[in-house]
Amino acid sequence: MVNIGENLQKKAFRRCGGLKILDLEKLSILIAEDSIFFRQLLVQTLSSWGYAVVTAGSGSEAWEILQREDTPRLAILDWVMPGLSGLEVCRMVSGRTGTPYIYLILLTSKDNKEDIVAGLEAGADDYITKPFHEEELRCRVKIGERIIRLENKISWLAATDPLTGVLNRRAFMERMEGEMQRSKRQNEPYSVIMVDIDHFKKINDTYGHQAGDTVLHRFAKHLSSLLRSYEFVGRYGGEEFIISLTGTGENQAVRIAERLRASLVDLAITVSDNQEALPVTASFGVAGTAVIAEGTGDMLLTKADQALYRAKREGRNRVCS
Repeated sequence: MVNIGENLQKKAFRRCGGLKILDLEKLSILIAEDSIFFRQLLVQTLSSWGYAVVTAGSGSEAWEILQREDTPRLAILDWVMPGLSGLEVCRMVSGRTGTPYIYLILLTSKDNKEDIVAGLEAGADDYITKPFHEEELRCRVKIGERIIRLENKISWLAATDPLTGVLNRRAFMERMEGEMQRSKRQNEPYSVIMVDIDHFKKINDTYGHQAGDTVLHRFAKHLSSLLRSYEFVGRYGGEEFIISLTGTGENQAVRIAERLRASLVDLAITVSDNQEALPVTASFGVAGTAVIAEGTGDMLLTKADQALYRAKREGRNRVCS
């Protein structure tokens, strides 16, 4: 017999590539049910509990919704539906990788153990039989909500540099690949900026590593605060950071880098109660392309790295491209 916890663990492992950390203040739930009576009953019940509800009348429609970027994170799927069955949708969702975790509940009139096992093996996390008991439904949805929030937290921890709070290098590279693919589909330019804090070793040597950690944290927070919602920063290593600029050509990226560099004049960081505020400057290397092709990511990183080191050789506190 399939263990529900083991089934859930395997499913989470397969899908643990999703980097987008979603806002779960109001959980959205998909109801896929071809019976108008049960669909309306579920909508009324879940809506009264404060959930946002999306509906589908067939398995095919449910699968289409579950492939969207803003798809609900919990789905209640009827076992028997036109097009695709709930079981088939579970298999298709469970077989994907690199997508946010979706908690799947099968709604079924089948209550023998063989069918339950078949549903869990197909990728369902839980099941509920029709006609459903309202309090049982509430409890099973609450379990799903707790699992989703936990998975969301785990994904956030796995993708984030613990010291600075920005994306770690692995997570940045994965998300960068996704942004480049999007730029390619939409025929948009793409640029990156590499940033290195000037004379960071001197800060560590003079004030200690705790002071250096404070500078890294404040510096990363400052960069992030000046970027647009679809731009993001990652810690590339040590005192180096990297910024992704979707839909941005190299000339515009240079202007953004110059704005970031100039803003550091106002970033005075106090590392202890007895110290004066430390002035912080940084060097910036920019690389961009109007055409995304195979190997573009590696090319941009190499060129941005070369530009960064040129900025450092030429005296630091400057932008090169």
